[in-house]
Amino acid sequence: MKKLFTVLLVVMMMFTLAGCGSSDNNSSNESGEVGSYVLRGSGPLTGPAALYGIAVQRGAQIAVDEINAKEGFAFFDYKLEDDAHDPETAVNAFYKMLDDKMQVSLLCVTSAPAASVAPLCDENDVFAITPSGSRDDVPTYSDNVFQMCFKDSNQGKASAQYMKSNFADSKIGVIYQSSVDYSKGIYNSFISEAKSLGLNIVAETSFTDEKDYSVQLAEVKKAEADLVFLPIYYDEASDILTQAGEYKPVWFGVDGMDGILGKEGFDVSLAEGTYLLTPFDATSTEAKSKAFTEKYVSVYNETPMQFAADAYDAVYAIYNGLKDGNCDPSMSASEIAEILRDQFGSMEYDGVTGKATWAANGEVSKTPMCVVIKDGAYATVE
Repeated sequence: MKKLFTVLLVVMMMFTLAGCGSSDNNSSNESGEVGSYVLRGSGPLTGPAALYGIAVQRGAQIAVDEINAKEGFAFFDYKLEDDAHDPETAVNAFYKMLDDKMQVSLLCVTSAPAASVAPLCDENDVFAITPSGSRDDVPTYSDNVFQMCFKDSNQGKASAQYMKSNFADSKIGVIYQSSVDYSKGIYNSFISEAKSLGLNIVAETSFTDEKDYSVQLAEVKKAEADLVFLPIYYDEASDILTQAGEYKPVWFGVDGMDGILGKEGFDVSLAEGTYLLTPFDATSTEAKSKAFTEKYVSVYNETPMQFAADAYDAVYAIYNGLKDGNCDPSMSASEIAEILRDQFGSMEYDGVTGKATWAANGEVSKTPMCVVIKDGAYATVE
């Protein structure tokens, strides 16, 4: 009787263990495919930079939803953690994502957190592509880190070249934020290229964290600048345009200014005629861009900014790399990283932010476009 009880107990334990095994992330699903790829990242979902983080979260989610629907199962298990644009918080979030068995990363939305997290991708052998971390040094911290947006120095150089072609006779003033690496990096590359092209730079002035820009505005106005380059984020740019009063030069920004039309309380008429370089134009009639914009508007009831578009492209680029590299979710993050490094080194991706290729160091190559704010919306400049 005792032996019979023991046998029954063993059989019951075997059935129990078999039932528990089906909860593993890499188990087969009804379509015969193995489980989801765990895709994680972080960004500012709260705080002053939340507009960027939420845009990335939403753009990536649309791509994930489309891919999961196309595959017929949850190809990606995706989540974006809140790092509040803080490097230390981003590092803590990264370790939480490792506990979630992250296999591929969207790294961070903004550059300072991305620079802090990037070395951890090397230490833990996780492949990452940041949708919008544009600082030049972000990919240098790890062989596993790639960029979807063009880097800061390329933005500064491209801005100078555009001005040479379209505003060659302008008196150009510059207002930048010297306490922010993003702004300082673009400024440095812009000034270098502008001088080599012979542009007429009449004033260069900076600020740190103040909210009163009267000194900077007085300086560019005194120099009679009729074009003012603002390599800064939309939050500071909106304050400068508001405080400029009757002084109305041509304002010229870069991708960090994207979002100015959505800032709560900002009078968008003040941005009329503002130019900015961006990899994405929500008014474009190009098929892929138009489809993405229409989908984003239908889901979130707002026009997507370039951060959303870059995130959408980042997810699809990862998807293409996984498929073309014959990966499967049963692989370790390290195995996937090795394959994706090779794939991105030879891939040409054509997405809503244009055609992109990557160097071995993770730097993306793609051409920015210029848009102008007209009647409260972006319009492509031919």
